[in-house]
Amino acid sequence: MSVDDARRSEEQSTQRRAAILGLRYIDTTSQDKQLYKDLLPVQSLYDMRVIPVYADNQRIQFGVTNMTSKQTMESLRHTFQDQQIDFGLISDTAFREYMRLYDPPKKVEYQDITLDKTGTEELIRSVSATLEQVRADDMLGYLVQQAHKLNASDIHVETQSGAARIRFRIDGVLQKIADLSREKHRPLISAIASAGNVSTAADYAQQGHIAREVQLADGSRVHVNVRLETVQTIHGMDVVMRLFNMQPEMYNLDNLRLSEKERKVVDDIISRPSGLVLIVGPTGSGKTTTLYSMLNSLNTEQRKIITIEDPVEYQLSGITQIPLATKSSEAADFANSLRAILRLDPDIIMVGEIRDLDTAQTALQAALTGHLVLATFHASTAAAAITRMAEVIGKNPLFVSSIRLVMAQRLVRKLDDDTKVGYQPDQAELALIKRVLDSMPSSIERPNLDNVTLYKPGSSADNPYGYRGQLPLREQFKATGRVKELLESQANKVTTEQLEAAAVTDGMQTMLHDGILKVLRGETSIDEIYRVIG
Repeated sequence: MSVDDARRSEEQSTQRRAAILGLRYIDTTSQDKQLYKDLLPVQSLYDMRVIPVYADNQRIQFGVTNMTSKQTMESLRHTFQDQQIDFGLISDTAFREYMRLYDPPKKVEYQDITLDKTGTEELIRSVSATLEQVRADDMLGYLVQQAHKLNASDIHVETQSGAARIRFRIDGVLQKIADLSREKHRPLISAIASAGNVSTAADYAQQGHIAREVQLADGSRVHVNVRLETVQTIHGMDVVMRLFNMQPEMYNLDNLRLSEKERKVVDDIISRPSGLVLIVGPTGSGKTTTLYSMLNSLNTEQRKIITIEDPVEYQLSGITQIPLATKSSEAADFANSLRAILRLDPDIIMVGEIRDLDTAQTALQAALTGHLVLATFHASTAAAAITRMAEVIGKNPLFVSSIRLVMAQRLVRKLDDDTKVGYQPDQAELALIKRVLDSMPSSIERPNLDNVTLYKPGSSADNPYGYRGQLPLREQFKATGRVKELLESQANKVTTEQLEAAAVTDGMQTMLHDGILKVLRGETSIDEIYRVIG
């Protein structure tokens, strides 16, 4: 039924009801709507469910609905004793049309959040007020829209005793954006949970994925594509939304800021795709971006590539991607799925994350049989990742030889070149830098520290923080040389420190080495390096 037909049907039904009630029927579709704002307050029109459709000095005609009580009609006759009062029945749609004229909806103006205002009381008040006046879907769309504009990686919705706090992670640092009342927080969480197919009543941590388009009240459209993580707290459900960048050009090795030496290692793997490659780091360190960029370079018509992901973060053309929704009790699903995938004759396999020793063992076995297996792993350093896998590796020389590369990475904030401030380091800073440089592999040239200038963040009207964008810190660990000997002889007993020392002797530059060299080049600050690496 069309909109016009539905309205015609409603008016006919209202006319029949008026005859039954003994009231005049008022057809508002065929008359101009006059407003009589001085007769009753707008709130009274809502409460009484009446509309003055005609008024002069002698007579007032009110349109009533089937929800208007007889007491209300008597009250109106008593209020307007000097005039003749008539009542006629109008449809519910007619009542809403009149109320939109008496009480027009407030125009929602979405304020763009700028870097210079994040965290300020002025911005928090403004964004909070905007969120309070829009529906839940619009809140979600607006937050995602603004997070993308600020290049934020995550949106945090945190439940507190009196209200909810909303923060964005921008360049790795959380910035407060808004406070949300409990009345608005509940529908926002419900909308997020519904879209992400998670339960607001669950007492365990959940994961979900939202991919949908939202049209905001101002008519703009926002594509919401986020990974969802939820957990119950003492005050309710907390939500973290990880934003996905859908631009295909983002997943390119040229955009990873690999050094010439690092790129040579990656290019060698792509030219001879076999063995195990682990990308290591905490959440938000760019592991998935690195993996997808490698997959893009490996993706040819001659190769079959299969991925197991939880969830699939970006759809890559020409690659078979398998989503795996796991619960905490189903950790073995990655290992089982990996074994099943091996029967599909793939050349290259990507495992979204190695979460247990069974998956690690299956991945190593797959790497031994000529496959290239790419995976992420949560560990602080490359050596720490191998230490955690030592139980699987054991004294198996084949497992050791299957490890092509373990690349650990972190992201640090990049100094804003327009505002950074140069300074001469004190003796304590120079001594610290010298200790780090002295621990570097002998193959790396040491910079001259005479009259060296370091930089710290400055400030400007549009960027009070002094940082803009992020830089990767990386270390590339290969199971060769002294590292291979150590793993083959005492894998179950080797420590992270022993592995790292052996790797450095073999020529590995650690993330700390990489960071200090970037400090000396003026790309970031020494405080930022130690904030991220510790």
